[in-house]
Amino acid sequence: MNLWIAVTDNDWFRFLRSQSHLDEVNFWQPGASGTFRRLQSGEPFLFKLHSPENYIVGGGFFGHFSRLRATLAWEAFGVKNGTRTFEEMRARIGKYRREPLDSREDPSIGCVILTQSFFFFDEIDWASTPDDFSLNIVQGKTYDTLKEPGRSLWLRVQSVLRVAQPAEVGESQQRMYGEPILVMARLGQGSFRVVITDTYERHCAVTGEKALPTLEAAHIRPVASGGLHRIDNGLLLRSDVHRLFDRGYVTVTPDYRVRVSHRLRDDFDNGEPYYPLDPAGDLAAQGFAGASASRVPGVALRHAVSRLRA
Repeated sequence: MNLWIAVTDNDWFRFLRSQSHLDEVNFWQPGASGTFRRLQSGEPFLFKLHSPENYIVGGGFFGHFSRLRATLAWEAFGVKNGTRTFEEMRARIGKYRREPLDSREDPSIGCVILTQSFFFFDEIDWASTPDDFSLNIVQGKTYDTLKEPGRSLWLRVQSVLRVAQPAEVGESQQRMYGEPILVMARLGQGSFRVVITDTYERHCAVTGEKALPTLEAAHIRPVASGGLHRIDNGLLLRSDVHRLFDRGYVTVTPDYRVRVSHRLRDDFDNGEPYYPLDPAGDLAAQGFAGASASRVPGVALRHAVSRLRA
């Protein structure tokens, strides 16, 4: 198993450390291009402060990487981006790009989404960086937890976590302490939204809509009814279809077919734009809104499910 030591903005760390019970954080990168392929999902991602505070002060477990517009990153994670306001986040992006952002600009940033984040409050718990971690490193460095110095560092981090969080360590978490293993990334609400967006390749599963500001991650089984933030419990839907889905006017069958309820017409004496989404339904057959025989609704849904099963 590998771990990544990431050079971390000191203010980002201190702000997030002041928050309580963060299930996820967005370790965003200000650059307009690039990706992150250093870790597999579930491998440790550690925070190292900028000089002169060259210490490892916390971390999380890698969940997902995505390139997002700053507005979407803020909508998904809010203060979990490490700033109090969106305006402060924009200013920090401009600072690292070394040029102010235009007031109308919505910059693209890299989002390294981390789950089960942890922060060391007492400086006595801060860990020294390995001797071969050069001060000239700009982004970070990978270490193998089965070899030195990665092994000793990971044991050191684990020992702090064991003492700092004894009451919060359940059966599933206890496995992370001991021999290095991958930790299953548990999605929070923000990471659920981003992962579902990318799983469906940024297309509405029902309409094929691609305008990202109109798309929302929907839970097939609502959280209030025991549904989890899991990929197999998610759909990417255009916002109006999402509302109809949540209220039972639109559904998706086990064989991935879109169905539109008669209640939509009965309750509102309307709904014509939606019946073509269900070409097998009686109302679509009646010619509402000129249903197109060449259009196959739900292609994105079936494609996403096939990717999950691959």
